[in-house]
Amino acid sequence: MAEKMKLSLNVNGQARTLDVWPMARLLDVIREDLHLTGTKEGCGEGECGACSVILDGKLVNSCLIPAVQAEGGELCTIEGVASEEQLHLVQESFLHCGGAQCGICTPGMVMAAVDLLHRCPQPDEAQIRDGLAGNLCRCTGYVKIVDSVADAAERALQVAKESRS
Repeated sequence: MAEKMKLSLNVNGQARTLDVWPMARLLDVIREDLHLTGTKEGCGEGECGACSVILDGKLVNSCLIPAVQAEGGELCTIEGVASEEQLHLVQESFLHCGGAQCGICTPGMVMAAVDLLHRCPQPDEAQIRDGLAGNLCRCTGYVKIVDSVADAAERALQVAKESRS
């Protein structure tokens, strides 16, 4: 039987060292070992995006990543998106525009939106839909989700203008 391995990584800005099974999925380590249950398991096959996290600056499906592959990496989960005092603009916009329904897809959608806005601060509708393409929602027709991302981009633009003034 395999022995557990040491895994060291930065999780939401904090250095963490864990003992993990060699073939443990990153998703299971996030939820079970780190107790960060905001990241959801939807399909377990990398098709739905509910488990999306940002690993070393890239949006990934944590259900497909062996945890040991994250060794020495930077991991951001939904819990690390907001500051202690304030929600992230994307989270605020999801609330404001009604982009969240049952909540299963919401963390993955938020992570995909944060990633998209980091890469493309002022996306058009096609770019938003493309940026969210790996995330499935069974409750909505995506209109309010797309509106939420567009709203977050607009809010970010306003914040940038105000900070320059």
